Amino acid sequence: MSNLRVIFTYTALLGLVGMGYAMWAAVAPGEDRRNQLIKNLPESNPVRMEESRRRTALIMQVLKEAAETPDNIARGTGGAQK
Repeated sequence: MSNLRVIFTYTALLGLVGMGYAMWAAVAPGEDRRNQLIKNLPESNPVRMEESRRRTALIMQVLKEAAETPDNIARGTGGAQK
């Protein structure tokens, strides 16, 4: 009886792994979709890349200003308003 239980358990585990792989393969994008995603990345378009750099620089500037102030900007209580 114990051998039958072990065989059934290993078969069930193998079946679950197989089902997981099949579901992953069904959801994963195909080669055409992958190429389209890579083509639309910001790094592939110089204009979008510059916009991304500008946006990142603005965010870093805001974070630097927030780090230099003693006020708690997240709570919005107290402190001088600009």
